[in-house]
Amino acid sequence: MGSRTPLPYSQIAGRAVGGALGIAIMATLAHASGQPLMMVPFATSIVLVMGSPEAPPAKPRAVVGGHILSAVAGIACATMFGDAFWVSAVGVGLAIALMHAADAFHPPAGISPLIITSVHATPLFLLTPVLSGALVLVGFAFLFHRLSGEDWPERWT
Repeated sequence: MGSRTPLPYSQIAGRAVGGALGIAIMATLAHASGQPLMMVPFATSIVLVMGSPEAPPAKPRAVVGGHILSAVAGIACATMFGDAFWVSAVGVGLAIALMHAADAFHPPAGISPLIITSVHATPLFLLTPVLSGALVLVGFAFLFHRLSGEDWPERWT
């Protein structure tokens, strides 16, 4: 097991402030739009993108793609099979497979099929809150990291 160089305290503080600020902005937008923030697991996504931006699941392709693919899996399963608990489980499994197949693996998005079947989401859920929220999250992270001197993302894909 290799050792990892700890981050400087200033960088830790900056990333923590960024995570808090990102969630505050997303919560404000969610409140203004009437969409509850917990409808999509963006809090865990922002923790990953701000706290560990170098991780492969924190790449923009993984964040946006993972959220979209997981939502598609949830909506497809709910449309075909209803909202039984086992449908949520199938949706989560399908989301994992789709994210891996598309090289867009983003673990926080994997819970979306459970949320989608629980709230009886329609296909419009893909646009708002999923796509719009993922784009806001990535846009915020890009600006925050660049303004704080970090080169995020190193690669967009």
